[in-house]
Formats: sequence, structure tokens, C-alpha cells
Amino acid sequence: MAESAACPAFQLGRPRYDQGSFLGRLRHFIDIIDPSTLFVSEKRLKESIKLLDDYNHGTLPPGVSDLQLWEAQKIKQAIIHPDTGEKIFMPFRMSGYVPFGTPIVIGLLLPNQTVVSTIIWQWLNQSHNACVNYANRNATKPTPTSKFLQGYVGAVTSAVSIAVGLNVLIQKANKLSPATRMIIQRLVPFPAVGCDSCRATADCCCPSTALCAWLPSPSPCLWPSVCSHRCLRYSISCLMNFLCC
Repeated sequence: MAESAACPAFQLGRPRYDQGSFLGRLRHFIDIIDPSTLFVSEKRLKESIKLLDDYNHGTLPPGVSDLQLWEAQKIKQAIIHPDTGEKIFMPFRMSGYVPFGTPIVIGLLLPNQTVVSTIIWQWLNQSHNACVNYANRNATKPTPTSKFLQGYVGAVTSAVSIAVGLNVLIQKANKLSPATRMIIQRLVPFPAVGCDSCRATADCCCPSTALCAWLPSPSPCLWPSVCSHRCLRYSISCLMNFLCC
């Protein structure tokens, strides 16, 4: 009851939380990555879509609260692509990034990795990122498939090169003690992922303004664009790396 009383008036297509404050933007992002939306049934999804359609056409049944409308919008935005109107494959939804990405992050941080295992885990990580990026792309602006492929190849090449190169250098550093060498090797995923983040941000061509939890945006994205997905994705990735280390 308390949450319902504090719930703001529903606005279709607008964020539920105040985007002028850090806390509001943070709560907005938490809503986006909420894994509970992965377990929404097909029946509830259709009910949520119908509820929003009824609101849009002014035929909303009596007794529907603002909280119900916000929840319906959250479910629809988590599952349905706003441009194509199609369901996003579960592992590539933003709400699925943490549960489906965590095993890959753990693999990246496994000790005593060989060159082959390093390549495999970096490739899996970048492949997952590329799939999430494509599934949540800004479909209002057609982008050639070749551009996505170029970005994917560049991401895999840069991440693998940095990770393998640093591992080889560390193994050849005879002056380092085994304990120091192990600690440094555990940190190798950071520059590999961070460098690709910088490369991806530089390559971004999305026309809309990315919404950041740290800085307010004069024109926030109502739906997280490919830009804000990328920013959010790497923020989550770095956080998981930090927690696992």
C-alpha cells in the first residue's frame, strides 16, 4: 500500500523515476536489468500489452492503479523490442545480461588459464556482448549488417590480443613472485574489457542521447538505445569483475 501511495502518476513511454537525480536514474537502470522479468509468462505479457493499449485508447477499466500500469510498461519494455515489436531472445535481453553473463565473467577470471582458454572465454564474452548489442539495436535507423560484423570482429580481436598479450608478458616476468603473478593475471580481464568499451563507444553512431546513471541527460532515452545499452552493459561487466575478484 505504501509503495502504491508513493507511486507517481503513470505516463506512457516515460521513465517511472525522476531522471533529474542520481537515485532516480539508478532505480531506472535497476528496473531495466531486473531478472524477474525473465520469468513473465506469455499470458501476463499479453495482459500487460493490452493494459497499455487500453490506456492509450482511453478504454482503461476502472480500478487500475498507476502501479499496475508502471509494472505493465516495465514488462513490455523488458521483453518487446520497441521498434520491431518482436520479443527479444531471453539471453540477449538487458534483464538477462547479469544471469547469462555471470558464467562468462567467472570463466574470464579462472586462475592458471592457458592461451586457448583465454581466447575461448574472451570470444564468448564478446560474442555475448555482440548479440545483446544487436538484439537491442536502434531499429529505426537501418544499419548494414557489415557494420555489426566489423564491430564484432574488432571487439574480439582487441579483447583477445590484449588478454593473451598481457598473460604472455606476465608469464615471462621472472622477477614476479607466484602470488603476485596470480593477482596480476586476475586483473587481465579489466583492460581487455575496458579497451573494448572505449572502442565501442567511439564507434557508436546512435543519434539519441545515451542516458547515464552518473550524469543527467537533457534528452533522456525513453527506451535505452544501443548507446546506453553499451554503457550499462560495460558498467555491469566491470562491477561483476570487481565483485568476483
